[in-house]
Amino acid sequence: MTWTQVYTPLGSLLLSALVAALPIVVLLGLLGVFHVKAHIAALAGLASALLIAIFVYGMPWQLGLAAAVNGAFYGLFPIGWIILGAIFIYDISVKTGKFEIVKQSIAGLASDRRIQVLLIAFAFGAFIEGAAGFGTPVAISAAMLIGLGFAPLPAAGLALIGNTAPVAYGALGTPIIVLSSVTGLDLMHLSAMAGRQLPFFSLLVPFWIVWAMAGRKKMWEVWPACLTAGLSFAISQFLVSNFHGPWLVDIISALVSMASLVVLLRFWQPKTTFRFPGEDDGERRPLPAMPRPAGSAGSGDAAMLPRPVVRQPSRRRQVLIAWMPWIILSLLVFLWGTPQVKTFLNGGTKDAPNFLSGITVQKVPVPYLDKAVYRDVPVVPKPEAEPAVYTFNWLSATGTSLLIAGVLSGLLLGLSPLALARIFAGTLWRIRISLLTIAAMLALGYTTRYGGLDATMGLAFASTGALFAFFSPLLGWLGVALTGSDTSSNVLFGNLQQITAQQIGISPVLAAASNSSGGVMGKMIDAQSIVVASVATNQHGQEGAILRYVFLHSLVLACLVGVVVFLQAYVFTWMIP
Repeated sequence: MTWTQVYTPLGSLLLSALVAALPIVVLLGLLGVFHVKAHIAALAGLASALLIAIFVYGMPWQLGLAAAVNGAFYGLFPIGWIILGAIFIYDISVKTGKFEIVKQSIAGLASDRRIQVLLIAFAFGAFIEGAAGFGTPVAISAAMLIGLGFAPLPAAGLALIGNTAPVAYGALGTPIIVLSSVTGLDLMHLSAMAGRQLPFFSLLVPFWIVWAMAGRKKMWEVWPACLTAGLSFAISQFLVSNFHGPWLVDIISALVSMASLVVLLRFWQPKTTFRFPGEDDGERRPLPAMPRPAGSAGSGDAAMLPRPVVRQPSRRRQVLIAWMPWIILSLLVFLWGTPQVKTFLNGGTKDAPNFLSGITVQKVPVPYLDKAVYRDVPVVPKPEAEPAVYTFNWLSATGTSLLIAGVLSGLLLGLSPLALARIFAGTLWRIRISLLTIAAMLALGYTTRYGGLDATMGLAFASTGALFAFFSPLLGWLGVALTGSDTSSNVLFGNLQQITAQQIGISPVLAAASNSSGGVMGKMIDAQSIVVASVATNQHGQEGAILRYVFLHSLVLACLVGVVVFLQAYVFTWMIP
């Protein structure tokens, strides 16, 4: 059974696009307006997507159900697997008491909440995005912020806002690499073009995130820190993306940003310390005291006995031990993301397999769906079958590196295997509803993709003529909001961007890169990220509040990307490689 997508099932592109948008309206409306729990809203959105795909677009019901199941499995693995691993590490750190020391060490750099959010949500989150992507930075940054004492809603919202500018180069440049393979455009040109759009926002986001948290006046009190974090990141992002390629852009930029901020704090501190209402003065508390040896205190003869010399860990050593889970996490996530390690864990190449070949990767063509759905012109240059192969790469998946990091950290911190198993079981039980939500969200996204609903909305954006340069990033924003991934958005709309750009006479490289650049702003509001943030901050049922917190930020920033791309298309054309 095969089926070719239809993009104007109602005869009118505008009317068809309005109907195609209904599942997203249902999902976001139930979350943001009616305050319905996320898993119920996701299931309602999925049901509406299936009904529209089958009864309006004419998609065979077998294909529709297969697409939904494929999306649900992808939501559980690898996305849910990442979340489970990240929260597992956080729970280990909390239950061993080490997170208290982590909090104090960060407060030792700056007890000011504004500086903390720059270090964690912006810089450290960008490092994790560069190494892993796919929701990992939001999960880790939000969990760390909540552990530092941030209120749940700001912790989730600020982690989402901070995870914007790095997304286009996330997971070692995967979105740009995939965009090049989909469009056939030069990889270095796409990397350079995105690197001439996003640095403006890398500079802006640190100011934006502090403003969102503390207000304009409080933001200006720490402008040197915002400028240092943003400018160092932006310059590194431009240089690496333009002269090296997309692979290490986020990792290098994040390390430079963190180092620059730490150096600044050695010579400068804000005049006033910003704390949340109701908090204490934020003075640094001493690290937990080590237990005193028996017989070390008392009176009489016992007191006269010579006291054994007990070497207590220094403060620096205690801090290093407390940070050990996060250091191990960073190292393993980075290693797991490198092509060489990933290839090895996946069993080598076809020409040079290793002993893991056929064991660590299982590729299963999705029944009824694989190559049964055809995308058609003008979304693609010529009709082509959509592959649907579920990949179960249990060893090379990012979530596996997080699980290994958690186990190693727990053992090194003195936990028994049984204690680790109990913590893991508790983490799994705590996020069970969230895993269901993520599965339903991804099922919705896959249904709209294979049903052609997303392409209809994309074609509506592409019909805007000369204004397409402005709407081009908004198409990427829509793609990420629908799929939860800048990579998936580039797969979805990359060719459409290229074809439309050629028709209206602007650079295809500019339009294709803007899909990725605009898409990063949609990362704030995609259902996957919202659920990840709610899990990390233990806000089950509050996904609607998180969405309302970030939605306007996402839309305004996406429109600003549109302005930049419009100017590059018609005014600053020399910026196009």
